[in-house]
Amino acid sequence: MSDVPIRRSQRLNQITHAPHEKLDQAVKAHAPFETLASYKRFLSAQYLFQQELKALYNDPQLAVLIADLPERCRAEQAKADLHDLDAPLPSPLAGAVDAPSQAEALGWLFVSEGSKLGAAFLIKRAVVLNLSETFGARHLGEPVGGRADGWKRFIRILDELPFSDEQERQLDQGAIAAFERFNVLLDYAYASAPESEPA
Repeated sequence: MSDVPIRRSQRLNQITHAPHEKLDQAVKAHAPFETLASYKRFLSAQYLFQQELKALYNDPQLAVLIADLPERCRAEQAKADLHDLDAPLPSPLAGAVDAPSQAEALGWLFVSEGSKLGAAFLIKRAVVLNLSETFGARHLGEPVGGRADGWKRFIRILDELPFSDEQERQLDQGAIAAFERFNVLLDYAYASAPESEPA
């Protein structure tokens, strides 16, 4: 048995495994890359999630910890994607994260930043719908500096923060809540869009 302590980011990956799997299954069930109509619904959920996190990405205290945090936000890219596809901006849904503690906010950001790694696979599927990093799928595009480097920098900072036991609990809570919230937004996006929307 190794006595090397598990890193905070590793723990977060472990405790969010179940909600992450649940979300992956939900996305697959909706088949967002089979038709443009389905993709627009998926995009609506992405836009809502990023809009809800916009305040966290622009939080001055969090930016002290992560200098490039405001530039990491994808809300504007998702908004531009909706405009590209002549899709309406979805109405906000009650229940968005509101004034979380710093540790809880970092849990939400952990999920949002981690999703950029998965976006590398999604953008390849979006190409089939004639979408790209410059049209309709900007929010899935390669971040400035690269996906892997951006993630490693974020994780390095997160792993080195001096947290109390209570802050660790808040961090975990935020990460789990982020996955659960995206699931809610996904259901909302697919339920609220018209069934007969043309592709």
